[in-house]
Amino acid sequence: MKLQSLIDHATKYTDMTVAVAAAEDEEVIDAVTMAIDRHFGKFVLYGDREQIVQLLRRKGYENSRHIEIVHANSTVQAAELAVKAVHFNEANVLMKGNIPTATLLKAVLNKEYGLRTGKVLSHVAVFEVAGYDRFIIVTDAAMNISPDLEQKAQIVANAVAVARSIGIDVPKVAPLAAVEVVNPAMPATVDAAALTTMQKRGQIKDCIIDGPLALDNAVSAIAAEHKRIDSEVAGRADILLVPDIEAGNMLYKSLVYFANAKVGAVIAGAKAPIVLTSRADSAESKLYSLALAVCSASK
Repeated sequence: MKLQSLIDHATKYTDMTVAVAAAEDEEVIDAVTMAIDRHFGKFVLYGDREQIVQLLRRKGYENSRHIEIVHANSTVQAAELAVKAVHFNEANVLMKGNIPTATLLKAVLNKEYGLRTGKVLSHVAVFEVAGYDRFIIVTDAAMNISPDLEQKAQIVANAVAVARSIGIDVPKVAPLAAVEVVNPAMPATVDAAALTTMQKRGQIKDCIIDGPLALDNAVSAIAAEHKRIDSEVAGRADILLVPDIEAGNMLYKSLVYFANAKVGAVIAGAKAPIVLTSRADSAESKLYSLALAVCSASK
């Protein structure tokens, strides 16, 4: 599967509005203009009006009918205004611009105008890996440090919702661990077995879960066969649930830097999808993340 398919899918939703907090950033403006070229919808850019106009002028988009600029005196105010736009249904997607993640999330979690739903917020990354005929979805590599069982169940539910929004109707979920058997001394294996049972009993819906599985057995049918693992998920996993943020961060960056994988990612579990890319992400990656967010918001 190619991430280009997400872009193609996102172009169907021309009525979407994306609120960008602190949009005065060249990579962000590149992603916005690329999205406009592909008819993603409308963008409301919150931040320093003069800087935003200068960046748009360089790209030839200062008069685009798909862009509205709302001046903000600070990144804090830009975050507040962008989050309020989503809160009051004036926008469908929230995107991070040139602003610290903590500043944006403080606004997202504001009790008065934020985007809380009572669910766990979690990072869902969709990878295009050379040699694979499917997307590899990794969660959670950025939000939850050491989630407990209940939090993992919600993280899975968030990832399943994202997977279904991009056409994976019944995603196969592999809770990862170092081994394929339950070992009380290894909490990740215990949680994996519990999640498997919870899915079988209908507590986690719209997916198939089987674990614990080591990474090789989750993604390689040959490795699973060698281990004699008989499972609907082994070797065919769509979603890789990591045990903690360290494992997720390492897997995420290994795919990017060693496998040259392409990626789009969102924060799920809020009232609307959040595009929370980093300054190091390319405009292309931001575009994939925007497409993923638009697809998620459509559901």
